[in-house]
Amino acid sequence: MFSCLCRPKQLGSLVPPRLSTILKYSQSTIGPTLVESSRSHDDRVHILTLNDPKTRNSLSKVMMQSLLSSIKGLGEASSSARLLQIRSKGPVFSSGHNLKEIQAMSQPEREDLFNLCSELMLSLQRLPIPVLAVVNGLATAAGCQLVASCDISLASKDSRFGTPGVKIGLFCSTPGVALVRRVPNSKALDMLLTGREITAEEAEQYGLISRVVESEGFDDVVRIYTEKILESSAAVLALGKKVFYEQVHLTTEQAYEVAGKAMVSNLCHIPDATEGIDAFLSKRTPKWKC
Repeated sequence: MFSCLCRPKQLGSLVPPRLSTILKYSQSTIGPTLVESSRSHDDRVHILTLNDPKTRNSLSKVMMQSLLSSIKGLGEASSSARLLQIRSKGPVFSSGHNLKEIQAMSQPEREDLFNLCSELMLSLQRLPIPVLAVVNGLATAAGCQLVASCDISLASKDSRFGTPGVKIGLFCSTPGVALVRRVPNSKALDMLLTGREITAEEAEQYGLISRVVESEGFDDVVRIYTEKILESSAAVLALGKKVFYEQVHLTTEQAYEVAGKAMVSNLCHIPDATEGIDAFLSKRTPKWKC
């Protein structure tokens, strides 16, 4: 008999860390009201909402620390969380870094700030649950980087995206890292070198976002995506996400080696694989164990 997934010693490097234990609450605030945290779907969906519309939800040091603290918490121990949504309040999803804050910093402080930003973006991909960006507004510079760093991104038709740093003499070098891993080089350079904003439709065509949705039905589509993710085994999603990011930049041969081992580990060490296959063959709904 297979033992339950979430035992890293059985799957070795292929197994993501267990999801973290987070106290149940309906609404709380992290940091100085900059990031609101809430839950839905019986605590299975964790929602982080950028809540600093006065600064156009700029990614200040405190804002990024608040986000990173919460995200790290999700990956430290077991939790009921199965999906992380990142949302915002106000007409701007995020305008990127707080320029007034940066202007007043010393060089070491600036180095620390951009290291913090990089750690935040990487933490989204290392998190063993899917991350869904819910964009309803403008996302520029590091705000665009944040969207590009999420696993799935849904955007309302009115949303816009850009990396306009070149216009103020500060090239969007770090946003470009996430951008070029989502869109073709020619499209990334178009955005980075001209600083122009693109529409949600263009962002979808480029591959920057997963789907553009009419504003009227936006919440319905977010709900559908959320429920689809919740239908699947948390153990299988965690393994699949980790392996995807491990293999995506490898050579084809290396990628097949990593993915092949993952398939075997999935079959041999995650009981939900046996349950899912049995359910499919029996034409019934699977009952996930993990």
